[in-house]
Amino acid sequence: MKKLRQITTVKRHVLIVDDEVVNREILGNILSVNYEVEYADNAKEALAALSRQDKRFSLILLDLLMPVMDGFEFLKKRETTETLKRIPVIVMTSEKESEVRSLKLGAADFIAKPFDMPEVVLARCERIIELFEDQDIIRQTERDHVSGLYTKDYFFEYIRQIELWSRDIPRDAIVFDIEQFHLVNEFCGRDFGDRLLAEIGSALKNELAPMNAIACRADADTFYIFATHQESYDNIRNIVQGILTEFFEVNHIRVRFGLWENVDRNVEIEAWFDRAKAACDKNRGDLTQAFTRYNNEMHSRYMFEETLIRDLQSAIDNKNLIVYYQPKYNIEGDTPRLTSAEALIRWIHPTLGFISPGDFIPLFEGNGLIQKVDNFVWNEVAKQIRKWKDEFGVTVPVSVNVSRIDIMDPELETKLMRLLEENGLSPEEYMLEVTESAYCENMERLIEVIENLRKKGFRIEMDDFGSGYSSLNMITTLPIDILKIDMSFVRNMEKDERNLKLVELVAGIAKFLKIPAVAEGVETQSQLDTLKGMGCQIIQGYFFSKPVPPKDFVPFIENELERRRGA
Repeated sequence: MKKLRQITTVKRHVLIVDDEVVNREILGNILSVNYEVEYADNAKEALAALSRQDKRFSLILLDLLMPVMDGFEFLKKRETTETLKRIPVIVMTSEKESEVRSLKLGAADFIAKPFDMPEVVLARCERIIELFEDQDIIRQTERDHVSGLYTKDYFFEYIRQIELWSRDIPRDAIVFDIEQFHLVNEFCGRDFGDRLLAEIGSALKNELAPMNAIACRADADTFYIFATHQESYDNIRNIVQGILTEFFEVNHIRVRFGLWENVDRNVEIEAWFDRAKAACDKNRGDLTQAFTRYNNEMHSRYMFEETLIRDLQSAIDNKNLIVYYQPKYNIEGDTPRLTSAEALIRWIHPTLGFISPGDFIPLFEGNGLIQKVDNFVWNEVAKQIRKWKDEFGVTVPVSVNVSRIDIMDPELETKLMRLLEENGLSPEEYMLEVTESAYCENMERLIEVIENLRKKGFRIEMDDFGSGYSSLNMITTLPIDILKIDMSFVRNMEKDERNLKLVELVAGIAKFLKIPAVAEGVETQSQLDTLKGMGCQIIQGYFFSKPVPPKDFVPFIENELERRRGA
């Protein structure tokens, strides 16, 4: 800050308020070297000068004993006006007893009369201006402009200051957010959403002060609270939920809370709220409780997930991530024919051992790291297709997953085409799987991307079809080449008539669209026969093979080549 002041060429304005001409001239001569100086004969004139909009004063030098309006009266009026309170005042007096009274009325400092040391006057003026300008910058940046609460950075810094003096007091970390808040902005407008957040912020400030607690708006609709331990926070929940109900006059807009009681001082402050946030997220969609407490079970899961996040890059670098391949067979005719494969990721962690994709795929989809995984898989698959092509003289097309985050990547098409070029492959040899749920979010963007990829020659498979809520409404508009029937329906179709009918329905839709249907999760001959009878062309599942590493996939290629030679 001091460097910034030194390099600026703009002189700050200083107002000298004194009824003695001599005093005004002496101070003017001292200060005019560094400042633009103006004068007032008394405090009433000073108020008039300060009310003008054409100048912003950085300092007031104020005499106390003046006619019309003295310095004490000015200090009292200053305390009632916010704009005046931001301008520091240095009192000029020769009376010691007036110094304490002036400081209590809001003066920042005092200079003793007579002014026998000009360098002291300049030094004090410079110091007070710097202090107040720094304070003003803090004031402008420490508060979120919507809610009026602290910003997250200042919130954490104030906690650090509190902790310096009171680490022995039990404290709680609370996180709450408003479910589906983005819909509030979409349907009611951002101004309405901001008014709601401001109301919540105002209510929190009033409620938290007696609890010796502070709060911030950490994200769009997420709030953090740091509080001395309380047995119950129902009052906070009731206030926030009451505001939501009042704004919407309905009860389905819900606030959910996560709480870590008696935070562990051996853990970093930011982690207190990460864990409270994990508890809050655990409460997503659960209408039976408003508060979820961070507990040992949740802690174990949290630490496990943090380990996975931390170790992902090393897993990629060290090839602890391994791409497995599950064969797909065309069952039209008497003998099944190897037609393609699906790439499936596996993680063999050096200390945790085998990690189920069900543990890390949803985690990385939620935090955006899935794109790293996808890019790794895409590269490995392209190289493997090339290797098999060189070794056996045939192409085994492989389908790879394309996540919702990948779809939003403006470089997606460029990445894929560069990958094919580097490995000497064509788009027909490299299939792309997109889950049905991806079509339900930003559908226009997804359709645009997929249509462009199809124009390049890629074949698009819709994965897990039937598991989403809007399949039948949108299926006729989707640009797809292959429909994959969700494995949960296939596995249960012989046990549950409803699942059987759903599989028949999906197979019928594929036939209507004149595209192949792929059935996942096929484990028995009976299932295969049933699916074949429905007109399902391609089968994938343990009936033929579980997903296997590349070396174990080789026999499937060799057997297919042998079958072709025999045919």
